[in-house]
Amino acid sequence: MEVDVHTIVILLVATQFVISAAATLGSRFKIPAPLILVLAGISVSLVPGAPEMVLDPTIVTLGLLPPLLYASAAAIPAMNFRREFRAINGLSVVLVILSSLALGALFAWLIPDLGFVWGAALGAVLSPTDAAATSLFKGQGVPSRVTVILEGESLLNDATALIALRTAVVATTLGFSVWPTIGNFVLSVGVAVFFGVLAAKLNLAIRSRVHDEAVNTILSFTTPFAAALPAEMLHGSGLVAAVVAGIVIGMRARRVLPPGHRVSDMQNWATLQLSLEGVVFLTMGLQLSTILRKLSVESVGVTQGIVMAGLALLALLAVRCLYVAPLLWSLRRDTQRKQARQPEFVAIQRELEAGRIPEPIARRARRQNPGPEETLVDRLVSRGRRHLADLDYLTSQPLGLAEAAVVIWAGMRGAVTVAAVQLLPAGAPHRPLLVFIAFAVATMSLLVQGGTIGIVAKWLFPSSINEVEEDASRAERARIRALLDATRVPHSEDMSGKEHSLALCRARRIALLDAADEGIFSADALALALRDLDIDELVLELRSGEA
Repeated sequence: MEVDVHTIVILLVATQFVISAAATLGSRFKIPAPLILVLAGISVSLVPGAPEMVLDPTIVTLGLLPPLLYASAAAIPAMNFRREFRAINGLSVVLVILSSLALGALFAWLIPDLGFVWGAALGAVLSPTDAAATSLFKGQGVPSRVTVILEGESLLNDATALIALRTAVVATTLGFSVWPTIGNFVLSVGVAVFFGVLAAKLNLAIRSRVHDEAVNTILSFTTPFAAALPAEMLHGSGLVAAVVAGIVIGMRARRVLPPGHRVSDMQNWATLQLSLEGVVFLTMGLQLSTILRKLSVESVGVTQGIVMAGLALLALLAVRCLYVAPLLWSLRRDTQRKQARQPEFVAIQRELEAGRIPEPIARRARRQNPGPEETLVDRLVSRGRRHLADLDYLTSQPLGLAEAAVVIWAGMRGAVTVAAVQLLPAGAPHRPLLVFIAFAVATMSLLVQGGTIGIVAKWLFPSSINEVEEDASRAERARIRALLDATRVPHSEDMSGKEHSLALCRARRIALLDAADEGIFSADALALALRDLDIDELVLELRSGEA
């Protein structure tokens, strides 16, 4: 049936109005906007006569998720991502596999003729946390370290889940084999990393030579798709490719792109991210009537389906608790061991800064990095500063019971789960029931966990803790200001005042970026300082006619 163009335009405009209203109301009444959108979508879908919403999962996995994941990856501090990689890797790979297996056993018991493999396939669908849902706990007083861990997990676990789903579906016909599965996972990730890095570097090389901000924006919007589509065509993970491209862009753009491009990217991607997240959550709610209609062919009713979904959500939380608690305890013990050796590290650093390299370190360093002695000393000094900065970061935000509770409770499911379950083949047993369970788990997770995460955060992290962090932030801003004030640029006779101011802005940016590479300052404080420098430099360029 041909769809009226006017109807499509009206729906698109209405969708953006609803998203804007949800964001405004959520900000005013302290209610997460995604919850408003999900409830609005459900309410509309239950209106008698409302048209059924059928969303092609490919639109989500290749149309909506790549730019969303890319935007989140480009915004996440690469320095903190590196520091938390062990936790992120465990949550995004090991926990997804464990959750899939545990839910496979649960669904095989709840639905006797389903079987373990199909139960594990549904478990793979339910295992990943939603990247867009992480917006629910931002600004709730959660420590920045916990936020980095949760964001990093949600960026990478989709690929693990989709590979696990693909493996389970293949195993229903061909059987399961360990080594081919591992090889498929490695190949998928390797292809994704290659195209993610390639797309990011090519994109930056082109955009660094473009002076028009509008053209830069268009090229920027193509990056996640340029990474994801080739990776998918070669059986890689398009989502991982988009994430890798975002991480590379986030690391290199601040050194490569001019200030006008950086400022426009920040504003335009924030707008696109808000719009896409709204579409994801709104369409998730709108699909309820279609899912209920398909469930009517099953002998299992809605109530039983909700009970199964509730048990699945409890199982997910239980597995997450059993994994997260020992993982964070292990990270805390590792930090304590490093902290006990801190005086030794400080003594070594003093020797390096004095130009003396301890012999055991010198032998190992010369084997790994042969070259001039002066260059070797500089590298070791920089590496030592980064190591001590990492230790300060880890010790200033220890992972205790409160942090573990937030990591467990904030692992919400969302639109990724609803989209991924549509990838189950038409011949899957009890497919309508499996689709309904996935929708119910995602909805309950958003409403229960998302609706209470603010209360949990305020209870676990009282205002006194936030005040201490604010005091530390003020002290850090003062240190950044001291670094900027200490940066000098010679004022030659043929240099005008504006040219000198521009050169000073750029020198200060280089000083801040060098400090960022060594991890001396927190990512949030650096981001604010770099943004201010971008604006100052952009104003100077406009006044001097360089732009």
